[in-house]
Amino acid sequence: MNIFPEDIDYRSSEEIKKYQEEKLKELLSYVNKNSAFYSELFKKNNININDIRSLNDLQKLPFTSKDDLYLRNDDFLCVSRNKIVDYITTSGTLGDPVTFALTDADLERLAYNECISFKCSDGSPDDIYQLMVTLDRRFMAGLAYFLGIKKMGAGMVRVGNGMIELQWDTILRIKPNALVAVPSFILKLIEYAEANGIDYKNSSIKKAICIGEALRNPDFSLNTLGQRIKDKWDIKLYSTYASTEMSAAFADCGQEKGGHHHPELLIAEFVDEHNNPVSEGQAGELVITTLGVEGMPLIRFKTGDVVQHFNGKCGCGRNTMRVGPVIGRKKEMIKYKGTSLYPPALYDILNEMEFVENYVIEVTTNAIGTDDILIHIATNGYNRPADFEKIIKDHFRAKLRVAPTISFETSEQINKIKFNEIKRKPIVFIDRRNN
Repeated sequence: MNIFPEDIDYRSSEEIKKYQEEKLKELLSYVNKNSAFYSELFKKNNININDIRSLNDLQKLPFTSKDDLYLRNDDFLCVSRNKIVDYITTSGTLGDPVTFALTDADLERLAYNECISFKCSDGSPDDIYQLMVTLDRRFMAGLAYFLGIKKMGAGMVRVGNGMIELQWDTILRIKPNALVAVPSFILKLIEYAEANGIDYKNSSIKKAICIGEALRNPDFSLNTLGQRIKDKWDIKLYSTYASTEMSAAFADCGQEKGGHHHPELLIAEFVDEHNNPVSEGQAGELVITTLGVEGMPLIRFKTGDVVQHFNGKCGCGRNTMRVGPVIGRKKEMIKYKGTSLYPPALYDILNEMEFVENYVIEVTTNAIGTDDILIHIATNGYNRPADFEKIIKDHFRAKLRVAPTISFETSEQINKIKFNEIKRKPIVFIDRRNN
C-alpha cells in the first residue's frame, strides 16, 4: 500500500503546507529519538522540538552540512544494522564519498519517487526505457530508475553506460521508445549512428530522460548541449535533477518550465550566501529536509547547489513549486580576473564548438592568491578552422569577458585525467585551489 499521497501535486498550497508541517513534526520526533547526530544537535542548541510547529519555524534549526555527513557519517543512522538492505555512496564529486544506508522502506520510497517522476515526465506503462546508466558501483540513480520504471509498470532494458555499439544493437533489436542517459552521451550515439549509416532519426526512440548534466538555461530555453541534440535528433528531452542525499528528484513535465518538487518527499528552502531566504526567481542554495526516510533522514541539509525556484500553478495542472537548472555548485564558484562564474558557463561555451572533442577544466590558486583557470582541450578535424585557438578565446571573451589559459592535448591524454577507476562519473572540473 502506498503511504504517500500521489495526488498532492494537484492540491492547494494550503493543503500541501499542512501536510508538510504534520510530517515535519513526525520527523523531528523520530530523529530526536533515533539519530545520535540530531539528538545531540538539539541538546547543544537548546532546541525544544515542540517549538517547531510550522515550516517557518524550521529557521530556528541549524543547517546540516556535507562536512557533518562526512565527519559523523554513522551518527546519522536511525536504525539498527540488521534493518539495512542496501548501502550506497555519494559520487564524491567535491570530496570523499559519504555512505548512505537504506532500509526496505527507503527503497520503496525511492521507487515511489522515480515512479511519480517518470509519470511527471509523461511516462506511462506503455513505454519501454533503455537504461544507459550503471546499476552497480554503489550508485543510487541507476537502482532508482530501475525501481521506478518497474513500479510504474513500464518496460525497460538495462544496458548500462558506454558501449555505443551495444546501445544501438539494443535500440534496433528491442525498439524502446525512451532513453535514460547523460545528454553528452546522446551526442555520441548520434555521431556513431552517422558514421555507421544508422537511420537514427527514424528509430523507435521518441524521448529521453536526461540525467547528470543541464539541458537548459535559467530561462528554460535549451542550452548549447540541449540545442545540439535537438538540432540533430528531434526527440523530446526531459531534464531531471536529483541527489543521493535527498533520495528524491525534481522532474520536468511536458511544459519544460522546471523540475517539479515532490512535497510529500522533501521540504525545500532556498538561501543566499548569508543564509537568508531568497525570493522566487532569485538564485539561492537549495536546502532540503527529507520526509519519509527511515535509515538516514536529513534536516536543513545544504546541498551546495545554486538554483532558482518558481511558484504558481503549472500548465500541466500541478500546483507544486519548480526549480530551474543548477546554475552551479556553491563551492565551485570561480573568481577570475574580477569576474565571478560557475563551471557550467564554461561547459556551455565549449559544447558550442563542434571541433572541441574533449576537455577538462582545472582551477588553481596563483601566486597572488586569486583563481586561475586552465582548460585542457582536444580538438578534432570536424569543421575545425585554421585559427581555432583565437576563435576559442574570442568565444570566452564575448560570453564571459575573460579568456582562460588553454592547453591543447590529445583526447587520450585528457581521458587519463577525466576517468578515474574509483569515480562513477567523468571528472570535467578539477579544483586545486588552496581552500
